[in-house]
Amino acid sequence: MATENKNLSAYDKDKVPFAKGYRFGLVVSQWNPEITEGLYQGAEAALLDCGALAGNLHRLNVPGSFELPFGCKKLIDWGEVDAVIAIGSVIQGETKHFDFVCSATAQGIMDLNVQTKVPVIFCVLTDNTMEQAKDRSGGRHGNKGTEAAIAAIEMAALSKK
Repeated sequence: MATENKNLSAYDKDKVPFAKGYRFGLVVSQWNPEITEGLYQGAEAALLDCGALAGNLHRLNVPGSFELPFGCKKLIDWGEVDAVIAIGSVIQGETKHFDFVCSATAQGIMDLNVQTKVPVIFCVLTDNTMEQAKDRSGGRHGNKGTEAAIAAIEMAALSKK
């Protein structure tokens, strides 16, 4: 696993652009809420730690990961964000549903990055087990939401250059 022996929550605040002037969208899947809420909390905490203002964080909930691209597009269309973080969790089951949801979600988020001027960060866990998802959403590997927040800040700064 790519996260083995890596803490996803580790970042050097001195190397991250100051986030005070940026507005962030956080689109959160309601499927697997134990995981997605942990990811959201990690992202929110990192954004605030790096200077983002609480009033500049805009949360939008969607039913599942498949709906994340639509939610991200809505926030972009409303013109209130400099970067968006798509937060979801898809856990392998016994059918191919996992493959279709993961592929479509990744493709939809990638399409938004190519078609719009607002960066969209992929913070969708695609794990084999619930334990793996817990480990990466605030557990023993840290929090992928934190990592996504740092990427969002960096991309917001890049898009303003």
